[in-house]
Amino acid sequence: MGPVGRSKVSLRIFGVDLNPDEITDLLGYPPTRAQTKGLPLKTGSAFEAKTGGWRLMAAESSPEDLDGQIAELLGKLTRDLTVWEQIGKRFQVDLFCGLFMSNDNQGLSLSPTSLEALSSRGIELSLDIYAP
Repeated sequence: MGPVGRSKVSLRIFGVDLNPDEITDLLGYPPTRAQTKGLPLKTGSAFEAKTGGWRLMAAESSPEDLDGQIAELLGKLTRDLTVWEQIGKRFQVDLFCGLFMSNDNQGLSLSPTSLEALSSRGIELSLDIYAP
């Protein structure tokens, strides 16, 4: 079994009453993308955001390096677990991972350090796996 060919990772926070500026202030770092409920999405379309959102994306990695991407993202943000608990009580928080296989029978593992970092912050892990 070889490593997964490529990975894209983003920390996502969503909520109906989410104010992106508030999340930025709490976490201490600006998002890659943000949206406010009721305002036009910044995609060039005429659609309005149905919910508030705050997203921070890691650099794409080839081959995959989820541990490195998790460290990259969380290293930019507050380590104060009470802030993470406060955010988690009000909003949906996840780490979205797009995994792009380049061959059959590829796999990955996460270190105990990464798993603990996600767990202690209440961050759900979401994996979206794409076959070759």
